[in-house]
Amino acid sequence: MRALDIKLLRDFVRLWAQALAIALVVAGGVATLILAVGSHRSLDETRAAYYERYRFADVFATVTRAPRALLDQIAEIPGVAAVDARITKLALLDIPNYSEPATGEVISLPEIGEPVLNRIYMRAGRLPEPERAEEVVVNEAFANAHGFAPGSRFSAILNGRKRELQIVGVALSPEFIYAVGPGDIMPDDRRFGVIWMPEKALASAYDLDDAFSFVAVKLLRGASEREVIARLDSILERYGGGAAYGRSDHRSHAWVDHELDMLKSVSRTLPPIFLLVSAFLVNLTLSRLVALEREQIGLMKALGYRNADIVAHYLKFVILIVIAGLVIGGAAGTWLGAYVTDLFGGLFFHFPFLVFTRSPDLYAIAAALSLVAAVIGAFRALREVVILPPAVAMQPRVPPRFRRPLPAAFTASRFVSQSTVMMLRNITSHPVRAALTTLGLALATAILVVSLYMRDTMEQLVDVTYFLADRQDATVSFVERRPQNVVMQIARLPGVLAAEPLREVPARIRNGNIERRILISGRPREADLNRIIGADLRPVRLPESGLAISSMLAQILDVDVGDSVEVDLLEGARRTLSLPVAALVEDYFGIRGMMDAEALARLMRESPAVNSVNISLDQNMRDMFYRAVKAMPVVSGLALQRVSLVNFRELIAIFITTMAGIYTGLAAVITFGVVYNSARISLSERARELASLRVLGFTRAEVLRILLVELALLTSIAQPPGWIIGYGLAWVMETQLAGELMRVRGTVVPSSYILASAFVLAAALLSAFVVGWRVYQLDLVTVLKTRD
Repeated sequence: MRALDIKLLRDFVRLWAQALAIALVVAGGVATLILAVGSHRSLDETRAAYYERYRFADVFATVTRAPRALLDQIAEIPGVAAVDARITKLALLDIPNYSEPATGEVISLPEIGEPVLNRIYMRAGRLPEPERAEEVVVNEAFANAHGFAPGSRFSAILNGRKRELQIVGVALSPEFIYAVGPGDIMPDDRRFGVIWMPEKALASAYDLDDAFSFVAVKLLRGASEREVIARLDSILERYGGGAAYGRSDHRSHAWVDHELDMLKSVSRTLPPIFLLVSAFLVNLTLSRLVALEREQIGLMKALGYRNADIVAHYLKFVILIVIAGLVIGGAAGTWLGAYVTDLFGGLFFHFPFLVFTRSPDLYAIAAALSLVAAVIGAFRALREVVILPPAVAMQPRVPPRFRRPLPAAFTASRFVSQSTVMMLRNITSHPVRAALTTLGLALATAILVVSLYMRDTMEQLVDVTYFLADRQDATVSFVERRPQNVVMQIARLPGVLAAEPLREVPARIRNGNIERRILISGRPREADLNRIIGADLRPVRLPESGLAISSMLAQILDVDVGDSVEVDLLEGARRTLSLPVAALVEDYFGIRGMMDAEALARLMRESPAVNSVNISLDQNMRDMFYRAVKAMPVVSGLALQRVSLVNFRELIAIFITTMAGIYTGLAAVITFGVVYNSARISLSERARELASLRVLGFTRAEVLRILLVELALLTSIAQPPGWIIGYGLAWVMETQLAGELMRVRGTVVPSSYILASAFVLAAALLSAFVVGWRVYQLDLVTVLKTRD
């Protein structure tokens, strides 16, 4: 073995604690990258395979009633590869031993064979027999939530008639990877289920023999989705078509896309921070190692070693640290990635299979990025190795020059102790080193702040959505549009304290070439249960005319208050209008428009009507209210705000606790790495000075205080910049995570700053114990023999 390699191993063993601390930081970056990118790839590839195998359609359209003979005409549209039609309806469900009404989306199955598109994956049981009208298949999440299995029974109100249904199979569908009921924000598997039943039975219940109410289209490769949608709309318009839409507007697909985008954004934000910190630590440690070994470097050069050999020697030291970090980070990232993939796949989404992708290129990218970051961090130290002349290196270092920053009359020794003066002199004599140490500690604080940011933001979202804006206890939805007097009927139900109407109209909103499909909701201007919140988080009173739109929608369309937008009404008279933007509102879910209910009725040229009613409910009478709702055939669904909030908190709590826990844990490792390395390097650099003080009569405690007070001062100075950097990183994450389906308002509460600083101070305290133990173990004779 070459002499330099033997020295390398000895250095690595001698500096194992510091090397491990740096390796853990590298591991944090690698784990974050593999976790985020690996989870994204796994879910994306799983979804693509699922869509392909079960023929998920590209274009969808609802229709009131269209004859099946129309399918040939749809199939002839240029770019259409396959067409499938079915009957789809919403129905109120009555489940044994479950008091709350549930909503079911009832879908017809062909009498012979499988559906052409949107096929279902049978998890258990079998398909219904065509002649057995009571036999149904339900989605797996709904079955699990109620403990259903083949043979279980429940009731559904189909077109006003209560029918008892028997489950014969449990299935999954690419259409319902993210299954959420009408009026709900988050999935509630107990109150929303998908029910597949024979087409003959469903057609008979809704008087849709030889007709369909939903059509799905598969496009040829390269076909124009926009043109197919336009042709499809023109065919279906006379049959009550509700305007076709593509995958991007499909609720399940859009939510999966949104979550995948979030994972991708996280993979672009956090790993670079971790790698930046690791580069900083490599720089700090290697610079110190080179400074301590300058005499050995000079000796190596005098013996004939080339600069390249010596640089390679120290590079190997860096590479060994990176390899250790890669092994630890690779294993941790793979395990965490699989865990997060299972969490997404099992908690939010429903896939029939789920495999965590271990792509070799991902590990290669992680290794390359870590190595580049470490080499960049080592560059300054390696440059010193190259430019150090052998003769100079073998001479003792020039002692540092201590200057008096203030006139003699203002000496600090009058006000502070001698050890504090020594600490201050040391800091002012090495301003660059002190600044870099402070920067590292500030980055450690910033990483913790941005890790805790996700929790704070979700709490703010809950406050605004569930307590400031949507204050209703429940929302009653109807099978179809109802006249205004239905509000009075709902208000008279037992337990109802207040009722407010809500009218929703599908529309396309456009500014130039930018177009989005939205719902325009009409509500009373004085609505109190379902309020509109402005950008300042205060309730906004709807203007008498004009359109109030989400701030996100305004950003997408590039419009502001006073500008006009084009609106295609996709229901009723189907007119195209130019409407002024009257207000911008704060809305964290989806993009939508809002209008005064009377103004919307005038636009629709209809008498006041409602799609749903928001109510305030006496909680002591809710069981009576549930029974009354189940007896109303016109009701298609009931969204419960309290239940929705509980579900939201449960799902988000698991998600946030897990994700924030992972990132906070990794950030804590980095924090300890920075603090411990700073303390250890300071001890190494000043070991001879501290030993001299011991010989001069300073006690161990006094010597330790000189060292630790410096660390405490730098740690304290680093906190405010750390908070500022952390807030900046949180702003970057907020920008990256904002999407059309969901966005958050960047919020970091004061307790997060305190908690982040507490983490750093705890790491500093732990490091202080380690360094203190080292000081107590200081061998005075050995240290003082060391040539300075």
